[in-house]
Order: sequence, then C-alpha cells, then structure tokens
Amino acid sequence: MRFTLKRITPDEAHTISRWRYGGPYSVYDGDPASVDSFLEPRFHYNSVYDEHGELAGYFCFGEDARVPAGRRLGVYERESALDIGLGMRPDLTGRGLGEEFVRAGLRYAKETYSPPAFRLTVAAFNRRAVRVYESVGFETVETFGDASGGGEWLLMRRGA
Repeated sequence: MRFTLKRITPDEAHTISRWRYGGPYSVYDGDPASVDSFLEPRFHYNSVYDEHGELAGYFCFGEDARVPAGRRLGVYERESALDIGLGMRPDLTGRGLGEEFVRAGLRYAKETYSPPAFRLTVAAFNRRAVRVYESVGFETVETFGDASGGGEWLLMRRGA
C-alpha cells in the first residue's frame, strides 16, 4: 500500500484526537486537548493518507516527538537527529502495513528536512512497533524510564 503525507488540517487533527487503541495500547489513545499541538506549525504534524484517499495516520517531526522522561534525562541532547513521532489509525494496526507506513514517513522527512539521522522513542512493551522499526533499520541506542511507574522507553536511531 502506498502512503502519502500532507500538512495536517483541523478536521484531521480532531479525528486523530478521538482515536482509541484499547488494551495495553490505550497509552496511545488520542486526546481532544492535543488538537492545538497537532496544529502548531513548529511541531510539524502531517496527516498520512493511503492510496484510497483514506486518513491512515500521522507523523510529527521534531520537538513534539520527544517524551517527557527523555527530556528530563537529556537523552535528546546527546546527538543531532530528527525526532519522529507517528500513529497509525487503530483499525489498521497489526495488519502488516507498518513497514511501508514508516518508510513513507522517512522518505518525506528525508526530502523535507535532510537530517543527519532519524530518532524515535517507543514504549518498551510495544514489541510490535519495535519489530517494525528494526525492519526499517532502527537500532535501540538507549533504554530509559521506570518500568514500574512512568513506563520504560526505547530510544531508537538510524542513519538518514
């Protein structure tokens, strides 16, 4: 499946803010209070459409892709890389579309931002996402956080 990215609109931001994933993935549930962040130009949010013209997910590039625990620990200050955040529409997850979805975001980011490297942060329990990221060349460079409370995170990196 082919995916394309375009600047997010208010309607798309409202739709994404209502997505619910369920089970352990509920940590990724949307939040209507996040709509303003989706629309903040400095956070570089983009909607993702599939080849049928359906909203399939989103990407953000830069500061808003960083998690608070990583900011507190300074993990994002250690090297230069473009931080990537993403989310796929809940009913599309687990269907084998992740690799092409991520590759589409990386192509867009490379063309748009020309970064030296890409970096993302993923919840350590989310093995499904970790496998996708590894399949497109990301490697875990650091584990941080608290597995008992605020969650454990993997910082993953790959060259551009």
